[in-house]
Amino acid sequence: MKILILAAGLGTRLKELTYNKPKALVEFNGKPILEHLISNLKQSGFTDLVINVHHFADQIVQFLNSKNNFNINIQISDESKMLADTGGAILHAKQFLEGAENFIVYNADIYTDTDLSALISNHKQNNSVATLSVQNRTASRKLLFDENNYLCQWKNTSSNEIINARTPTGNLNEWSFSGIHIISNTIFKLITETGKFSVIDLYLRLAKSEKISAFETPHTFWFDLGRVETIDEAEKFITNRRK
Repeated sequence: MKILILAAGLGTRLKELTYNKPKALVEFNGKPILEHLISNLKQSGFTDLVINVHHFADQIVQFLNSKNNFNINIQISDESKMLADTGGAILHAKQFLEGAENFIVYNADIYTDTDLSALISNHKQNNSVATLSVQNRTASRKLLFDENNYLCQWKNTSSNEIINARTPTGNLNEWSFSGIHIISNTIFKLITETGKFSVIDLYLRLAKSEKISAFETPHTFWFDLGRVETIDEAEKFITNRRK
């Protein structure tokens, strides 16, 4: 199965660490974030990757060349001319992804042992356009799914902003998005957006008529390495785990 790694972001939350390099090449536990992710995916049997690039794109390409693409198939979706956001990135990478029945989208700055095989299995069983890996954690932005596991609402608990996607059946369950999702190839027939757009906005639009579902994917750790303080937390976690 193909995996699209979103590595094009500006990394503004990492401040001075991304002044002269892309977020994906910021060092974490002695290696670039991207190297940890690719190594973990390869170890789990995934050998067909697409990586989108924008901020210091040439550095990522040079890094991959220096590693001989980790001896797996890696293709580059080049967004050097325009950062397309998460939804636009998927559409921009269509030429690399449309041959696959399903594909995974994975934020480059997520460090986790999330069970991707369980996510894939659940997605194939529920016949959804997209299945989002979710978790019950503290976050200001929440996705709400009804008892049929349909995406119905998005809300920001800090600003009290709410976007309704569809009328729910039964009670709503709040989840936090993990930055990993699996998408059916049929989504390309449903995308009418162009240029730069958010995948969450796309999901909220599609949820009016299509099944966008959630799956609490098994994992023992999850870190968003897009913040300096979280990188420190993750490194301490690894050190303690080794002990």
